[in-house]
Amino acid sequence: MKNKLEYLFALQLIDTDLDSLQEQKGDLPFEVEALENELAAMRARQAAAEQAMRQSFSKRDNADSEIVTLREKLDKYKGQQFAVRSNREYDALTREMDAATEAVARLEKEMTQWEIQATTARTESEELKEKVEVIEKQLAEKAAALAEVSKLTEDEELQHKHEREKALARISKADFAAYERIRKAKRGMAVVPIQKGACGGCYNRLPPQKLLELRTNEKMYTCERCGRIIVSDEVVEIVKLSKKAK
Repeated sequence: MKNKLEYLFALQLIDTDLDSLQEQKGDLPFEVEALENELAAMRARQAAAEQAMRQSFSKRDNADSEIVTLREKLDKYKGQQFAVRSNREYDALTREMDAATEAVARLEKEMTQWEIQATTARTESEELKEKVEVIEKQLAEKAAALAEVSKLTEDEELQHKHEREKALARISKADFAAYERIRKAKRGMAVVPIQKGACGGCYNRLPPQKLLELRTNEKMYTCERCGRIIVSDEVVEIVKLSKKAK
């Protein structure tokens, strides 16, 4: 159990150092991520607008082609009117001409609608393109600034991450899951030392009997108020000495 507590406290110190390095980057990581998400969404909207524009123009062109074909038929029907031999043929031809005329009127109306939709989509696409360019510029600036800051802490961060991997190899999945759950709920601090007879996280006073039991290092104790894992002075000292030795 003592080793388990040492490993958990060592992991906490590593994560605290990593958190400190992240804090040096300020809001840049979050700003870069937000801009990346915004850019992806904007590009998707632009692609959708361009697709809508192409589809609308295609439908307009198809309608125009149908109108040309129908008008050719109308011209043909008009020529055939003089060659009909009966009222029946004349009526049938008239019906064909009426149907073609109605179809032309309908298609002309649809053409206007497709033209409006295509123009609207093109305008939207052009506006989104401008916005994409602005966001790309902002992202490039923020990413460059983040890269510059990250470069200053890169070696130290890599070292801590390597140490973290070694620490994780010694910790069970169940203990790590509990550690992560507490850490997320308590702003990064899951394992804390005793401080003047109190929890080092929330400073809740610990009963004397609890302090005695805790110092035996035979069991994992959590604070009754904040839920953090509390470790003894001995565990803290061993971990810190081990860290200095490295």
